[in-house]
Amino acid sequence: MRLIVRTVSELCMTAGALIVLFVAYVLFWTGVDADNEMDRQVESLKQQWAEDGRKPAAAPYRDGRPFALMYIPRLGFTWNKPVLEGTRTSTLKKGLGHYAATARLGGQGNFAVAGHRRTYGDPFKDFPELRRGDAVVLSDGTTWFTYRIDKGPYKTLPADIQVIDPVPRKSGYTRPGRYLTLTTCDPEWGHSHRLIVWAHLESTQPVDAGKPEALRR
Repeated sequence: MRLIVRTVSELCMTAGALIVLFVAYVLFWTGVDADNEMDRQVESLKQQWAEDGRKPAAAPYRDGRPFALMYIPRLGFTWNKPVLEGTRTSTLKKGLGHYAATARLGGQGNFAVAGHRRTYGDPFKDFPELRRGDAVVLSDGTTWFTYRIDKGPYKTLPADIQVIDPVPRKSGYTRPGRYLTLTTCDPEWGHSHRLIVWAHLESTQPVDAGKPEALRR
């Protein structure tokens, strides 16, 4: 009997140690690895902008490749993330992902972007702090695009794909425009729901003109 109890105890301790190691991997290592990967994506994008003679806005978006940088002052003035084409799991480990079927950056329609709430760098960890009137600024290397949040965070189910329609029905918009949708998971460590914010394109300016007002401290 003692042998059985000792064996069960040892198995429980082993299982506990494995669970601790797994949690440490999810909480720490995926974040470190993702931060390093996002840094590589940013550097790759800046190098592309320096070497490519074409306007980035006219270049095709390539699956799994970065094409823009996003800044959200509400999440911190050091917060900036690469935006890549596509929303596959492998892509979202590298940064934010553009829903391929939606509009291009700054274009007519709805430019929709997804990001992890937790793990893989926690890019949208503080998503619930976003408020109406907050700026979301993006750059494609030649132009700054400043969007202004109109609604959210709005909670819905994963099956509610209408949130990324050209004119999202629950956004409050009633006619075609140049919109931005951001999506992430909810709750913080789950994925049973989605949080959404919607914004409209407020202004654009050339990168050569300096940073937009929303990024000036």
